[in-house]
Amino acid sequence: MAINFDNALGIHPQALALREKRSEILAANLANVDTPDYKAKDLDFKSVLSQTMDKAGRMERTQAGHLSGPQTLLGADLLYRNPQQPSLDGNTVEAHIEQSKYAENAVQYQASLRFINGRFSGLMSAIRGE
Repeated sequence: MAINFDNALGIHPQALALREKRSEILAANLANVDTPDYKAKDLDFKSVLSQTMDKAGRMERTQAGHLSGPQTLLGADLLYRNPQQPSLDGNTVEAHIEQSKYAENAVQYQASLRFINGRFSGLMSAIRGE
């Protein structure tokens, strides 16, 4: 009997990929904290994951030939963060908010890794007959 990893791992590999991309976006925001007119970007993880997943748990693609534009990520639009205290130079990055979002995303990334590790451990136990 063959193991279907899509069924065995569930949504976790796609969640891991989205968390990785979100960490890149948040890191770019932190790197540009002093860049004039830089607009902080983010994505809504839940909405992006629900848009990219079909009922079977695979990534959806509407057209094979379509390329995503520079302001899209995995089929979802990047959103601009509304600043709580806008700066005079037009930069909307607030370092304390970006750092907390980055830390939160890192914890959720580690949780996704633990879920995947647990699934593989369970599969290995089943294969060994333990």
